[in-house]
Amino acid sequence: MNRRITCLVSIVLASAAGISMAQDNAAPLAGPLKPFAPFLGKTWRGEFVGAKKPTVDIARWERALNGQAVRVLHSINDGGYGGESIIMWDAKKNSLVFWYFTTAGFRTEGTMKHEDGQWIGHETVAGKAGGVSEVKSVSKILPDGRLHVKAEYLKDGQWTTGRETYYKEAPEAKVIFK
Repeated sequence: MNRRITCLVSIVLASAAGISMAQDNAAPLAGPLKPFAPFLGKTWRGEFVGAKKPTVDIARWERALNGQAVRVLHSINDGGYGGESIIMWDAKKNSLVFWYFTTAGFRTEGTMKHEDGQWIGHETVAGKAGGVSEVKSVSKILPDGRLHVKAEYLKDGQWTTGRETYYKEAPEAKVIFK
């Protein structure tokens, strides 16, 4: 179940909601969302480091809600698991906030900040997620253009090493839901 707990950046999540993606990505993002610009309109393929069996995550990032949000759709192992995230700025919290909804029936809600070229996230889990109640993550674009995501989980009251994934752009990859 831990491989199913995905932080926002794996988070990851976009759709073809009847809007031309090229047009939607042409307009600017709201100020606090601008650090996500390098991801938009792109599909990323990531492999989990140290997974017991090969685990591949495909994530598609898009501008949403007239630039007031970023949407990420992702699926793991051709639709065996997937989710959708929405990232927005919350002026009251003075923070980026996000919601992650999964095909496994649980969801998360979290905050993140962009600091020193990386995204630092913390989320709480609602629903049954194999004993995981919180997730912390750090994501950054590496000098070679790959996206690195590393997470840890609060499971049964103990912080444990979570997943680590390296993503590369993969324009031909598709997010699949069954």
